[in-house]
Amino acid sequence: MGNPPLERIAMRHATRAIIAALFFFCVFAQAQTNEQRTLVLVIGAPGEPEYAEKFAAWGKLWKEAALQGGVQTRVVGEDTSESPDDRERLLKLLAEEISRPAGELWLVFIGHGTFDGRSAKFNLRGPDISAEDLAAALKPARRPLAVVQCASASGPFLPALSAPGRVIITATRSGYEDNFPRFGGYMAGAIGSASADLDKDGQTSLLEAFLMASHQVAQYYKDQGLLMTEHALLDDNGDGLGTPPDWFRGVRPTKRAADGKAVDGLRANQMILVRSKSEQTLSQETRAQRDDLERQFNALRDRKSKMDENDYYKQLEAVMIQIARLYETGPVSKP
Repeated sequence: MGNPPLERIAMRHATRAIIAALFFFCVFAQAQTNEQRTLVLVIGAPGEPEYAEKFAAWGKLWKEAALQGGVQTRVVGEDTSESPDDRERLLKLLAEEISRPAGELWLVFIGHGTFDGRSAKFNLRGPDISAEDLAAALKPARRPLAVVQCASASGPFLPALSAPGRVIITATRSGYEDNFPRFGGYMAGAIGSASADLDKDGQTSLLEAFLMASHQVAQYYKDQGLLMTEHALLDDNGDGLGTPPDWFRGVRPTKRAADGKAVDGLRANQMILVRSKSEQTLSQETRAQRDDLERQFNALRDRKSKMDENDYYKQLEAVMIQIARLYETGPVSKP
């Protein structure tokens, strides 16, 4: 049965820490910093007029969300009056963006993809770009990075791009799912929508948008009486394996990997394109330390069943108090 008095004491301290955090967060938070975040939106070759309309509409939703979130948007593939070599244009733009030292970089692909059994490619006007090409271009990147690959046959992009500090989302789980996917449209609609805010914190994270879009995809196939031909995956722990949406209840994973490794989702839940007013008041340094403490909290919770109960609640309280102090005094200088 455990030790109810100890548990009540620990949770009471944790609750006080949260209340203190919220109080100081609202009262003493500083104005939003000039953190430069960028959305690079890549619109692929549509092939047919109906897809051109879809891709334009989906791109518009992303641009509107980025504008609302104060995120700079750079677009490749939208201006058809330019020379038809979007691959060269994209690689040049990425070289500029990854040279910046900080600020989130969001890279979103809307279009068609192909897979020849060895290499997956995203269709552009002019030469296509492969998963290997994109991985090489992004290798020097040190900025926090999110890649949302909404094309058919996009699954191989996930292991190719996976790395620590990155969030990779693909519309399919393999290159052999090559039918046109609906995921991109639902993802575009979810990223700036309050209806996708599953934990009700006033903002929609990348994880929440992924889960909402995946749910809507499944509902579409169910309503149409069709067999699902697309299965989205998310990777944010750098292992290149990916996690499907049905492993989550709300924003919490309910399953564990067979090898005991952490399930994806935490980093994706910390990346938010349209931040709430309270989130905007955090400095970049404060947010980074907060996110690190959340990762510590998550790791601690994962080890709970293997820990002594007293030690677990002692460490839990310590992390919660650090979060409260962070909101009260701002980031702590590291020696």
